[in-house]
Amino acid sequence: MCVVNEENWRIVKEKLVWGVSDRYKRKMEQLEEGDMLAFYVRPKRLGGIFRAVSKPYVDKKPIFSSEGFREGEVFPNRVKIEPVLVPEEPVPFEPLIGQLGFIKKKDKWTGYLRGAMRQISEEDFKVLEEALRGR
Repeated sequence: MCVVNEENWRIVKEKLVWGVSDRYKRKMEQLEEGDMLAFYVRPKRLGGIFRAVSKPYVDKKPIFSSEGFREGEVFPNRVKIEPVLVPEEPVPFEPLIGQLGFIKKKDKWTGYLRGAMRQISEEDFKVLEEALRGR
């Protein structure tokens, strides 16, 4: 699961690339071509699902917004992606909290979505996919 702000969500969809800071480099390096990425769009929305279509790589060209992050952050650890399931508008995330296993403390759920990336179970991914399909 990838966590992104509104501006970077627009950039992800436009440029078909996802990037993280060096703090999350190891998590990014675990990605393989074909892995699925669900995007949580702050605040409180689920944006869509993309597939990784490249191996992770480093590119320091600034394309992302660093607003709300360390000034000048370029999120250089990147992967190319393709859309799999991206509705016109993001769907509300809060109704899904009770069904998601990675969120242990349901009343403090936002803390689970503070980092840039986190691995989630297949079951949790299916919950997100169903929500995006409108089921």
